Amino acid sequence: MVAILDDTKRDAIAAKLSDMKLIQQLLIANEEIFLRESTDSEISDTIRRMLDDDRKNLGILDTVIVQYGVRKEADQTVNELVQNVRHLMQGNDLNFYEKVFQHELLKHQQVMKGLTIHKAAQKVGADVMMAIAPLNTVNFENRAHQEQLKGVLEILGVRELTGQDADQGIWARVQDAIAAISGVFGSAVTQTSDKQDINIQDILRMDHNKVDSLFKQLLNSDNTQEIQEYYGQIYKDLSAHAAAEEEVVYPRVRPFYGEANTQELYDEQAHWRVILQQLNSINPGNREFKETIRKLSEEVADHVRQEESTMFTAIHNNLSTRESEELATQFKAAKARIQEEMARNKTQVRA
Repeated sequence: MVAILDDTKRDAIAAKLSDMKLIQQLLIANEEIFLRESTDSEISDTIRRMLDDDRKNLGILDTVIVQYGVRKEADQTVNELVQNVRHLMQGNDLNFYEKVFQHELLKHQQVMKGLTIHKAAQKVGADVMMAIAPLNTVNFENRAHQEQLKGVLEILGVRELTGQDADQGIWARVQDAIAAISGVFGSAVTQTSDKQDINIQDILRMDHNKVDSLFKQLLNSDNTQEIQEYYGQIYKDLSAHAAAEEEVVYPRVRPFYGEANTQELYDEQAHWRVILQQLNSINPGNREFKETIRKLSEEVADHVRQEESTMFTAIHNNLSTRESEELATQFKAAKARIQEEMARNKTQVRA
């Protein structure tokens, strides 16, 4: 019998992503406090722009976690850190300079977690790299925020020590540093950094690309353990994706995509479940297992082609940009809830 295995490397990355989300929420809360406490208009404007970025990046992290498809709780030490910093930021034990100093340290921690996840993903699998690709934007902007915070700290520190304003050339150095960072992170960042919301076509296409990568990795592997792990992720990804589509997307598109076309998509996904049940009773080392996986991959590919051509066109022609973005938000929320239910129930193909 085939069992869904939770690969320890994938679990470790999932926990780090949860750590990042927790810290990202703390960064937003800190910046909201800073805006209330700042008396300098230029510093306030810098923090306000930073806050806008961080709110957007929290949404990107949510997208990455949903796309990644493995959910783990944040580390207990990170939970304790967040609680301690929240207490300090809300109290009077630290002055404004000291609060911003602690905030810059948090930004550094967030950058290092993001970069570590990116490097680790390169060692785990192409599907993981696809799932976390939007993290590039978060990593870049957090690194740029570090440089901006250094400028803020210089200004606040000089004022605290001398009662006078610092050399305004600080901001020029900050901009030079950010420009240098842009070169390091590359064009993958700038392609998404200005986009506030993801639409339903984008989020579905990301799902499609990831599962296609998983199928290819499985079919190209001769290692039974790897095959079992890839299948476990395919099972979870297809199950959550199909359930969320059937709950949110298909009912929304049915009026303009047509009863027959929409029902065809429902029926195709119902047949996937039949094939997945067949796979439960086949040993992953058996030749029949790969043959059945190949059959499933071909059915999924046909389904994807229909969605990305005719259904996506119908969505484009009938939903506004805002409606498409709202549908993506609803899909992500449904998929996240389904993933959490699967994790709680320790959903598995029969052990």
